[in-house]
Amino acid sequence: MRDELAKYIEHTLLLPQAVESDYERLCREALEYEFHGVCVPPSRVRLACSILDGSDVRVVTVVGFPLGFQTTAAKVFEAENALAEGAQELDLVINIGLLKEGLWTAVEQEISSIVRAAERAADSGEESPVVKVIIETCYLTDKEKSTAAQIIHAAGADFVKTSTGFGPQGASVEDVALLHETVRGELRIKAAGGIRTRDHAMALVKAGAVRLGTSRGPDLIK
Repeated sequence: MRDELAKYIEHTLLLPQAVESDYERLCREALEYEFHGVCVPPSRVRLACSILDGSDVRVVTVVGFPLGFQTTAAKVFEAENALAEGAQELDLVINIGLLKEGLWTAVEQEISSIVRAAERAADSGEESPVVKVIIETCYLTDKEKSTAAQIIHAAGADFVKTSTGFGPQGASVEDVALLHETVRGELRIKAAGGIRTRDHAMALVKAGAVRLGTSRGPDLIK
């Protein structure tokens, strides 16, 4: 029987030293445990798609990862390439510096550019690939977190995501609760980074997360 927590999990491998066999194992585990998806680097999207073809496991990749300070044009190209390779969901790192400068229009325009790229990639009659936006909560004040979520919603993205997992702090229950209060159901929440125990995972879900990005997926399933 499928564990109830499995449907929330995006089984993640974004380590720079990972090799092909590591991604193959990631995909096999996702199939075994019936996770929602796998999250892999852009260069491994085609491999993941080939292994997961015909299954319900979604292939997720990252854009502008992990720091978010690439140009908008570079991020759009990366998104378009990943979608052409078969990615079904994109996790975009926000331009954190622009957000902290208060250049909210520029931030919104960049996110909108990725959303439009996802819409262009959709076949006629199909839903657009999902776009999640990583705000890296550890670098933001509570006010900035709420502002970021509002911008993401205005830009037409589907999710706000807490963290890359490469910052000094990952997902916290407090941040998920704050985002949940801010978006009030108008934007979905993905918690990611530092999710190592089932109790932590369940607390994040209770606080409002509907996806969990973690490299410890099998450890969370009982």
